[in-house]
This record gives sequence, structure tokens and C-alpha cells, in this order.
Amino acid sequence: MYLRSTPRRNKDGSEVRYLQLAHNVWDPQKRRSTVQVVYNFGREDTANREALQRLVASVTRFLDPEAALAASADGLEFTESRPLGGTWALDALWTRLGIGKEMRRLLKDRRLDDSAERVLFALVANRALAPSSKLAAARWISEDVLITGLPVTSDDACYRAMDWLAEIKDELERKVFDNLADLLNLEVDLLFFDTTSTYFVTEDEDEPVPRDKHGNPVTSKNTESDDDGQREPGGFRTWGKSKDHRDDLPQVVIGMAVTRDGIPVRVWCWPGDTADSALIRQVKDDMRDWCLSKVIWVADRGFTSAENRRYLRKGGGSYIIGEKLRSGSADAAAALSRQGRYKDVAHNLKVKEVRIAEDERFVICFNPEAAGRDAAVRTRMIARLEEAIAGSDQLSAGKRAELRGVISTKPGLNRYLRVTPGGLLRVDAARAKAEENLDGKYLLRTADPKLSAEDIATGYKQLLEVERGWRDMKQVIDLRPVWHRREDRIRAHVILCWLALLLARISENACGQTWPELRRELDKIHVGTFAGPAGTFRQRTEITKRQAAILKALEISAPPRIYQLKPAVEA
Repeated sequence: MYLRSTPRRNKDGSEVRYLQLAHNVWDPQKRRSTVQVVYNFGREDTANREALQRLVASVTRFLDPEAALAASADGLEFTESRPLGGTWALDALWTRLGIGKEMRRLLKDRRLDDSAERVLFALVANRALAPSSKLAAARWISEDVLITGLPVTSDDACYRAMDWLAEIKDELERKVFDNLADLLNLEVDLLFFDTTSTYFVTEDEDEPVPRDKHGNPVTSKNTESDDDGQREPGGFRTWGKSKDHRDDLPQVVIGMAVTRDGIPVRVWCWPGDTADSALIRQVKDDMRDWCLSKVIWVADRGFTSAENRRYLRKGGGSYIIGEKLRSGSADAAAALSRQGRYKDVAHNLKVKEVRIAEDERFVICFNPEAAGRDAAVRTRMIARLEEAIAGSDQLSAGKRAELRGVISTKPGLNRYLRVTPGGLLRVDAARAKAEENLDGKYLLRTADPKLSAEDIATGYKQLLEVERGWRDMKQVIDLRPVWHRREDRIRAHVILCWLALLLARISENACGQTWPELRRELDKIHVGTFAGPAGTFRQRTEITKRQAAILKALEISAPPRIYQLKPAVEA
């Protein structure tokens, strides 16, 4: 029994086809099989499709699943399934921000493959969805996932695209920021800046090369005209103060500027021995031409030098910067000695403004919960110190000196250790009392005359957005390990990580979920590939309610149900 389409010709010569359910029966008189119509469905163009579907369903329920699939697929073979949802969503955001369009514009008149933009998007998607080395990323792109406009790629194509990305970094960052500001109505009255470092598992630092004052290699294109514009020759991957507690390995320093919503707007890279103190001045200069209105820079205690504060105030700018309480500075001591009442800002934050200078304001912030934690840590440290020095009076002077040297390598214990004139080891009760006065407190200074003490404290707390960015960069985007040794490719790798973090943070803000949660749900949208005599086609899985909610929040349409259709080529 089968379904057949029978043509009939009208009086005007036009042809109409009819659908019929028929089967073949043997005619003994004619000694051949003849067609016997069981049921007429009517004209093919107006046939009751629902009736046909009910017929198919009623027939297949009497078959085992494999036979039913074989009967309905008519020779189709299911060949593979790849995730599409993650790359589809990221590609839509990539397009909305104009990143692809800007890259294609910059590609004009260059001896570079037109697919370079697609390759760079694929590498950014790889950082966001399945971080890996560039060689593994090329296999991931070609074999494990679907990316519109890029069926396959090679590791050589990835490296060529990265080399080009390092060249267009400044122009691309500016254009991305402009599009971000227009599309997302970014609030850039506060810009948060911080640095981190990432290390390399290698025995030697890079060979020293001449560098400009910003740490970039000096070439014929960027040679400074004055001697003051250059620093001492040095390597890029080199030893410095590690924020990952790996001073034994070469590193590079990375900086990032973030809005109050956590959107990373720009990144920088410097040689590993670069000190934090002067970096914020370069950052301010680099963003001077970005058509920003008045900006208040927010930074932690590593950038609190007087020179930095004077520089940030140029052009009507301002700052909120943390002040080191234990630095022994006269300003910190004067601020802490002033009396006054704290004002509640939140359940875990109290603030008090003190005036000790005409051109700056100081705000003391107090966190009761942090004070309790600080007191508990101090009690534990003192108990460990007492245990360590117990019975040391009976030791020889040499042994006590040896014990003193061991304790000096443990900052938490050494802070509360006192050595008497006779060389005896004691707990420094006065130091412990002084530390008690600092429990749960931090000091802020600003030059803005209008911000309230509450806004100053709240603005500084949002510096945590940068710290969250570093954490996600290292743990979700997998900034490290960096599988490169060339400086330009290390810089390009950092840009790829920044773009991945940018797309992830936009998604989080729109959906109210973390990127790992969104990534896990979007990656469940797969596309299956079917091949048969008529050709191949790709069909996506059904969109669940959670997936539909994510796509709606991102203002992205779902992938088409039939993702790709490729008829067989006739010989």
C-alpha cells in the first residue's frame, strides 16, 4: 500500500494532480498487477495534510521504533549532531555590537583572507564556550560546533587572524566602545580600573628589546622622538610582583577598565616587571579621545600616589581611590583620629566623612561583618604565634634568632611579634591593640566636591566588578595557560579573552544569570545532520521554555528549524 499522485488534465489544458491511497492487486484475467485505489484524498494542492499525518501516525505506532524511523525517513541516515545555541547567541551579539562589520571594514585593501573576521569570532566563541589552545580551537571549530559562515578552519588561519587583530586593537576597541555606549546606554560617569598578572610556565624571561614609555616594543613606526619617552630595554614575559603568588615564573601585567555595570570597555598589556603606580596615568591618556564626559576614576590602594591624584584631576576629572591604612601616612593617621558618628548605608556598611584637607575629602568605611572576621583572624594568628614562641626563652640566642627568621617568613605571625632588647620573643600587645582599631575599616579619598559620602563608598564597593571580571577571565574564559611565546600573539590572546568576557557580561546583564548557566543551557540547542538519496539537511532541536526565555531576554531570534538544506548533485 502506498500514496500516489495522479495527474488529470482539465478542459483548458491545465494539469491537476490528485493524492490517492492505493495498492497493487493481481488480475488473473489480464495476468498482471493493477492499481486499486483505496481512498481519494483530493487535489494535491488542497489535500488534508492533517489527515495524512494522522494516517502516518496510526501506521507507525504498530511498528517498532527502528522500522518506523526507516519507513518515515525514506533512506535518510542520521550522521552527526553539533551544538549551535552558544555560537548562535554570541554571533548575534557580535553582529549587534558591529564588531564583525568593523573588522570587515578594516580588512579592505589588506592581503588577508576575507574569512579572517569569521575566524576571530570563532576564536572568541571558543574562549567563551570551550576554552582551549588555538590548535585545539581549530579542531573544535571544524569538527565539534557549528559557526555560521565558517564550516572549517586551520590553526594557521587562526594565527594569521590573531596577528592582524594585534594590529587593529586600538581602532577596534574605540569602535566597540562607541557601539556599546549607543546600544546599551552605558553609564560611564564611573570607570573602574585595576590590574592583574598572568604567569608562564617557562624557565627564562624574554630577551630584552627597546621599549617606549608604555612598554611597547620600539619600531620604526612608533619610535619616540625624545629620550624621556623610552624605558630601559626589557622583555615582555619577565619577572615581577606576581598577583598569582608565582614570583618564580615570568609574567605579564594586564589592566582593564570596567563600567559600573561590569562591562569591560578596554584592556591593556605591559611587561611583567611594570609597577602599578603610574599605569592609571597612561590609561587616562589612552581614553582621553573617547569623547567621554566627566569621568570619576575608581582604583584601589595601589594607585594612590600624589602624582596619580594630580594627573587624574586634570581636565576636570576626579577619582575615588583607596588609602592604605597601615602605610604610616599622615593623612590616614589624621583621618582615623577624627571623632564623629557613622551613618548607615547598608546592613553591612557604615560611613563617616572627615575633613583634613581643603582640596580632598576622606571617607572612613566600616563593615561590622568584616570587623568580626578580622578580629577572629587576629585571635587565631596570635594563638599560633604564642604556640610557636612557647618555651623560646630557654633556647640559645642562636636558636631564638633562627626561630625569629622562620616567623619573619610568615607575615600573618610576624605582624604581632616583638623582640625585647634582650632578644626574647613576645607577642606585641600594642600592635594587636592598634590593629583592633582598624578592624573592618577602609579609607577612601576623593577630589569630587559633590558626591555624597554614601555614593563615594558605594562607588568604591563597585570596584568588585573588576575583581569579578578578573576572576571570570581566569576561571571561566581561561586566560591561562597562554599557549604563545610571541609578544604580539600574547597581546592578541588577551584581546580575544576581553571580547569573550564582553559578550558574556552583556548576556549576564540581560538575562540575570551567570554565563556558565547560560552557556550550559544554550549548548543544549543542537543541530542534527541527516543524509539521504535526495541530499543532506540539518535540523535543530526543539527550543525549550528556558532556552526561549534566554533568547527573548537577549532579543535574539531562534535558529531556523531547518538550518541547512543541500540537495544531492546529480551525476
